Amino acid sequence: MARILVVGCGCRGRQLARHLGEAGHAVRGTSRTAAGRAAIETAGFEGVVADPNRLGTLIPHLQGSSVLCWLMGTAAEPALHGERFTSLVEMLVDTHVRGVVHEAAGEVAVARRMGETYRMPVALIAAPPDDPSPWLRDALRAVDSVLAA
Repeated sequence: MARILVVGCGCRGRQLARHLGEAGHAVRGTSRTAAGRAAIETAGFEGVVADPNRLGTLIPHLQGSSVLCWLMGTAAEPALHGERFTSLVEMLVDTHVRGVVHEAAGEVAVARRMGETYRMPVALIAAPPDDPSPWLRDALRAVDSVLAA
């Protein structure tokens, strides 16, 4: 199976991680705080402290990951949808990451351009984050489509 890095492994991220783990995938989840990391680990997954606004804290955790789930759709910081994500995407080309799952609740132009420019699979989670069942269904389909590409 695959290793999947979930950036933004709060409530939605841990729900996704649980289903991915049940499917046999290894999941690593990020949180900006030690308490968040502990919640990820309590849920049964590898938790790491990494801030998506500080890519240097995130990059080491990409090692061995096949899929990056960027669950920043509801994040208020514009840079997470623009310049930070753009910088990360440019770095992904030289990693093991085969594709990206991106929450469509945020800006998706960078993710689409990534797919076109780097020929890397990009799948969007179209369901709104505040609607848990459809969101989870879309997220699982998105991961499956990236892995199948």
